[in-house]
Amino acid sequence: MLELLFCSLLTILPDYLYRRYVQGKRIGKEITLFSMWFELRWGLITCLMLTIGLITVIFYNHPSTSSATLLFRSVPIVSETNGRVAEVYVGLTGEVKQGAPIFRLDSSTQEAAAEAARRKIAEVEAALVVARSDVAAAEGRIQEARSAHQQAMDELATKQEIYRRNPGAVATRDIETLQVAVQGRQGTIDAATAAKQAAEAQISSLLPAQKASAEAALAQAEAELAKSVIRAGVNGRVEQFTLRVGDIVNPFMRPAGVLIPEEAGRQALIAGFGQIEAQVMKTGMVAEATCMSKPWTVIPMVVTGVQDYIAAGQFRGGEQLIDLQQVSRPGTILVFLEPLYTGGLEGVTPGSSCIANAYTSNHDLIASGQVGAVRGFALHAVDAVGLVHAMLLRIQALVLPIRTLVFSGGH
Repeated sequence: MLELLFCSLLTILPDYLYRRYVQGKRIGKEITLFSMWFELRWGLITCLMLTIGLITVIFYNHPSTSSATLLFRSVPIVSETNGRVAEVYVGLTGEVKQGAPIFRLDSSTQEAAAEAARRKIAEVEAALVVARSDVAAAEGRIQEARSAHQQAMDELATKQEIYRRNPGAVATRDIETLQVAVQGRQGTIDAATAAKQAAEAQISSLLPAQKASAEAALAQAEAELAKSVIRAGVNGRVEQFTLRVGDIVNPFMRPAGVLIPEEAGRQALIAGFGQIEAQVMKTGMVAEATCMSKPWTVIPMVVTGVQDYIAAGQFRGGEQLIDLQQVSRPGTILVFLEPLYTGGLEGVTPGSSCIANAYTSNHDLIASGQVGAVRGFALHAVDAVGLVHAMLLRIQALVLPIRTLVFSGGH
C-alpha cells in the first residue's frame, strides 16, 4: 500500500493535474467513474508498473522473513551407566551451577570394588614388609652358610696338611668327607643367595607391579563410583525433571530431564530467507528484528554468518532412489543475526518467533568512486527505499500484539 501511494504521487496525480488544469477536464464531469480508465490510463499503467518494480527492488535488496527464531540447544540429563536412583538433589525445575549434583545412583557395587582395590593395595604393602624381612633372613642364612663353609674349609686344609706330612695319621675317607661337606656348604651359600635375590626381585619388580595394578583398579573403581553422581556440565536451568528415588535409569532409553544452558538462545537469532536472496545476503549487513515475546521493540542486529548450503537439498543414500518431486517446499538460506549492541536480546525469551529485515548498503561502493553517476544514483535509490521496509517492520511490531491477542483469539 505504501509503495502504491508513493508511486501514485509520481504518476496518477501528475496525470490528473494535467487533465484537470491543462485540458480543463473535471471529476464528475468529463472524468467519471466510467471514463477514469480511459482518461487516466497512462498514469494508472505507469503507477502499476512502478509499484511492481519498487516492491521488487525493496524485497530483493532488503529481504525480510518471518521465519526467525532464537534457537537453542538443550542438554539431556543422562547417566553414563545403568542403575537405580538413590537420591535426587533438584526438583521438577530449578537453577543449577556447573558441577552441582543433580541425582545419584545406588553405588554399593562401585564402593565394594573400590574397597576391594584398597584392600589389595594394603595386601601388597604388607607383602613388601614381609619381603624385606625375607631379605634380612636370607642375609642371615648367607652369613651362617659362609661361616660353616669357612669352618669346613679350615678343617679340610688341616687334614690335608697332616696327611701330607704323615699319610698314615689321617684316613683318606675323612678327607673325602670334608671335601663333600665343603661342597655342601657352598650349595647352602648359593641357595641362601638365590633366596635373597628372589626376595629383592619381589621388592623391586613384582610387588610394585602388583601395587600399581591395585592402584589402577582403585582409580577405575573410583571413576565408576564418581559416575554414580550425575552433575551439571554447565550453568543453566533444569526443566521437566521428573526422576524420583527408586527409578531405574538406562542411558539408552530416555533422558531423566533436560538442562537448558544459561546462555542458550541469548546470543544469536537464526533466520531463514528465501533462496532468491542468496546473492544479496552477505556477512556484515545491518538488520532489524522484532520478536513476539518482546512486543513493540525493534532490535538492531547484524548478519554474522550465512550458511553456504540449503538444508532442503540434502539426502541420505539408501535402498531407494530420490524423487525430486517429493521436495515440495523450497528451502531457505540460513542466516545468523547477532545484536548490534550488548544486551540487545535481553528480555527476549529463547525460542521466541521473530520477524527480521536485512538491509543492503552500497555506501562503501559509491564512496570508492568505482561507479558512474547513473549507477551511483541508482544505488543511492536502492539504499533509500530500505526506509520503506523499515517502516513496514515497525508497523508489524506495532500491530503484532494486537493481531495476536485480538484477531487470533489470544493464541
